[in-house]
Amino acid sequence: MLQLLSTTGGIASTNAYLLFDTDTNQAILFDAPDHTIAPLLDEAEKRNLQLLGLYLTHGHFDHIADHHLFSTRHPAAQILIHALDHPKLQNPSATSFILPFTIPPGKATAVLTDNQQLTLGAHPIHVLHTPGHSPGHVMFHFPGDRLLIGGDLIIGGSVGRTDLPDSSEPDLFTSIQRVMQLPPATTLLPGHGHPSTLAQERETNPYVQLALSQH
Repeated sequence: MLQLLSTTGGIASTNAYLLFDTDTNQAILFDAPDHTIAPLLDEAEKRNLQLLGLYLTHGHFDHIADHHLFSTRHPAAQILIHALDHPKLQNPSATSFILPFTIPPGKATAVLTDNQQLTLGAHPIHVLHTPGHSPGHVMFHFPGDRLLIGGDLIIGGSVGRTDLPDSSEPDLFTSIQRVMQLPPATTLLPGHGHPSTLAQERETNPYVQLALSQH
């Protein structure tokens, strides 16, 4: 059975999720906001969980900032990010945001690809490349659990911003159209804000409705 722990923090109030399989004690941390993930790592150690890796939805600073803390405490674990966002992890100082802290350069142990199949215990994970907010944005779909780690594509009544240098509103809308083909009862765990379902987003999110109207 999957269990979920989460924290929200950092200067952008970003969510981090620790998912673990109670049958195998395997765990994955999704995203690493600044000054946020230590409690999740502490809890993982208390529960004697085996951290497989830090899986990043994309490379914006508020999702990668604590990558070094993760790799320092779990040097054998993987750090995964899509190839198109890997440069953001390798050179965080190139961000267009002015930050009150410095993010050390990082390096993925492997890069993610669209439709890649991963696992957490016996639970399959389907990687969806969903560009728009960022070129290498991905979502992690647990089809058997009707769960979607969503990053900043759809954010509880809104969507990820597309006014950044390498973002694209047309790509964002195409990604939304793809994701909304998943089962409506799928729980969405967004990068910011509160969980919802794809059905709720279809019914209440004007940006999702706009994207679907153009399909």
